[in-house]
Amino acid sequence: MTNHKNTKNSHDLTDFGFESVSRDEKQGRVREVFDSVADRYDLMNDIMSAGLHRVWKRLTIAKSGLRSGDVALDVAAGSGDLSLGLARQVGPGGLVYVTDINARMLALGRDRLINAGQVGNVHFLQADAEQLPFRSGTFDCVSIGFGLRNVTDKEAALASTLRVLKPGGRLLILEFSRPRLKLLESLYDFYSLQVLPWLGQRILNDADSYRYLAESIRRHPDQDALKELMIQQGFERCEYFNFSGGIVALHLGYRI
Repeated sequence: MTNHKNTKNSHDLTDFGFESVSRDEKQGRVREVFDSVADRYDLMNDIMSAGLHRVWKRLTIAKSGLRSGDVALDVAAGSGDLSLGLARQVGPGGLVYVTDINARMLALGRDRLINAGQVGNVHFLQADAEQLPFRSGTFDCVSIGFGLRNVTDKEAALASTLRVLKPGGRLLILEFSRPRLKLLESLYDFYSLQVLPWLGQRILNDADSYRYLAESIRRHPDQDALKELMIQQGFERCEYFNFSGGIVALHLGYRI
C-alpha cells in the first residue's frame, strides 16, 4: 500500500452545498453531516427515494462485470448496499475492500454486512477517496455510490481510482444528476430543496443535513460534465446511463 500527499492548499475555497468554504472546513462539515444521519441513514434513503435507491444499486452491480474470484473496491461505501452486492458477485474466492472516510458510516456498513452473513471476503478500511491507500493496479472494479459529490477534490478522487484499477478494470459512479425533463426537474427541485429538509427535521430533528445533501446535488457536475471529467483524468470508453429520468445517473469508465 502507498500514500500520496495531496498538494492542494487546504485554504482553497470549495463548495459546501451553496456555500463557499475552505477545503478543511468542508471535510469537517461533511463529516458532521454523516455523523448526524448515520443512525437512520437507510431509513432516510428509503423515504427520500421511495425505495428506488435499491433498484438503482442493483442496476449498478449488474454493470460491474465482476466474476468469481475478482477483487473490488467500494469507495464511500456508506451503509454497504453496493459492498454487499459486490461481495456476492465475486464469491468466496474473491475479495471486496469497503472504505469510507467517515468512521461511523464505515461501522454502519460493517455491521450491515455482518448481519447479512457476508464476512469471509470483505475487508474494511477508513480511507480518503482522494488518496486511496492501495497499490496501483489492484482492483478489477471500483464503485462509488452517492459519495462523489461529497468529495472535496473530485479530480483527485478520479485520478486515485484510476491508479488502483487494473488495466481493463472499470469504475462505476452512481450519483444524483440532472433530470432530463423540464417538468420533472421542477418537481424534483421542489421535493429536494423543500420536502427533504422538512423530512429531515421531522424524522431526525436535523433539517440542515438534508438541506446540504439537496444543495450538494445542485453543485455536482451533470451527466456530460462528469463524463468529461472522467475523460480528462484518463478514463476511456466512458458512458452513462440515466435512471428515473436522469434523477440518478450511472457513469462507467475503464482503465485501458
